[in-house]
Amino acid sequence: MIPGCVPWPEESARRYRELGLWTGRTLASLLHAHDGRTALVTATGERRTYRDLAGRAARLATGLHHLGVRPGERVIVHLPNSPELIDTLFALFTLGAAPVLALPPHRHDEIGHLAARTEPAAYVIPDHHQGFDHRELARRIHGPGQVIVAGQPEEFTPLDALYTEPADLKPPDPGDVALFLLSGGTTGRAKLIPRTHDDYLCNLRLSAANAQLTEDDVYLAALPIAHNYALGSPGVLGTLHAGGAVVLTPTPSPDDAFPIIERERVTVTGLVPSLGLLWAEAAAWTPHRLDSLRLVQLGGAAAGPELVADVEARLGRVQQSFGMAEGLLSQSPPDDGPELRAGAQGRPLSEQDEIRVVDESGAEVPAGQAGELLVRGPYTIRGYFRADDHNARAFTPDGFFRTGDLARVTPSGHLVICGRVKDVINRGGDKVPADEVEEHLLAHPHVRAAAVVAVPDHYLGERSCAYIVAGDEPPTLPAIGAFMRERGAAAYKIPDRMVVVPSLPLTPVGKVDKARLRGEAS
Repeated sequence: MIPGCVPWPEESARRYRELGLWTGRTLASLLHAHDGRTALVTATGERRTYRDLAGRAARLATGLHHLGVRPGERVIVHLPNSPELIDTLFALFTLGAAPVLALPPHRHDEIGHLAARTEPAAYVIPDHHQGFDHRELARRIHGPGQVIVAGQPEEFTPLDALYTEPADLKPPDPGDVALFLLSGGTTGRAKLIPRTHDDYLCNLRLSAANAQLTEDDVYLAALPIAHNYALGSPGVLGTLHAGGAVVLTPTPSPDDAFPIIERERVTVTGLVPSLGLLWAEAAAWTPHRLDSLRLVQLGGAAAGPELVADVEARLGRVQQSFGMAEGLLSQSPPDDGPELRAGAQGRPLSEQDEIRVVDESGAEVPAGQAGELLVRGPYTIRGYFRADDHNARAFTPDGFFRTGDLARVTPSGHLVICGRVKDVINRGGDKVPADEVEEHLLAHPHVRAAAVVAVPDHYLGERSCAYIVAGDEPPTLPAIGAFMRERGAAAYKIPDRMVVVPSLPLTPVGKVDKARLRGEAS
């Protein structure tokens, strides 16, 4: 185990192995069971088999080893959905180095934080993506390790040059950390989530089985693969576990995705509710055939009955999917009826998922009542990476993760998510931590005080609204956006609305009254 990671107690690990939940395999093994079948299809229709991917991963793993990347080291991977991303992930799984999965919108602020926290051996980037030059970003980051570029490298190392004759590398231990996902960043900067080969294979295998994936399924990776949802819930890795094919699309817009769905006869995809709404509306007029879709996952936020009905009428059967990069997955079982699919966020996937619903004092609430959701289990971490102080708050002494979500459990064991304890805005599946945005706002020379709250939105679920107390020259919203971009913040964290007020309302104990601000913003 990489120093700074919190292992499962040995008694729990032994039980999970005895129950067959942890199988002693590595993620690299996913490419070695289906040989000549199609594993990956690019947006342009190029095809690669499982054998192709396994060979490319072995060659790239050897090249990374020659470059100096060693087992146990971290590598920040900042690639969009692309064949290079798939190659890089499996090369690192083969080598035993752990990819740190940065999201495509991340910029200097987020990547600088990841580099400082992980001390990476390398940083893998595209040359350009959606008009942004990642090489310029790499030049600004302190200590990113070797910079590897997919595309034109300029002074950096070209990714293409690292594919070399494969060497006989020692496989990692299944109990080792396979990858690092990022938390939603609900309390300041994003925390690093260490997922082992054992627990993440359990995660994706249970999700793939619940979605009834087979080798005949074709999964469209519409959302960023760096998200746990599109990576392993069941996502790309769950599809490869089942022997199916993964298809890439340049963007999740109907204009890009619908022709690919028709061409490749896509059967499964995962969307956030805002995209589900957009796709359902577009499906009413598209000339493309979408009848191959059998399952549409909706996750990242709760989907209401009306949206579920629209998606099922125009796209395919809905599976509500609630989960977190830290572990727990709760997804609609195949036998759920329409009311459960529309009104609940599924059931936890493993009988070994232990659920508690507690009040503010930590006492369990009566059955059926809402409270904070706590969980531990075979694929839920026991601690964040290098975060002892935060772990003491985020986990109970007996290892339950405090999710920050308000939930209730139905008599059938389904979860109904009622809201959040933590101050975070769910903007179309992107988590915007209010305190982090407030920190950026307060750095502006003309902002004296700031509070950021969520505003309901028909398409995204929530948008952000910033209330600011300004000096003599109140900044405009475009100026705030430019300021935050210059500070390296991701674009989705820039407030959607801004209101200048003479003062922020306070509660009787002197805290900013965000409940009042939410009411005014709505």
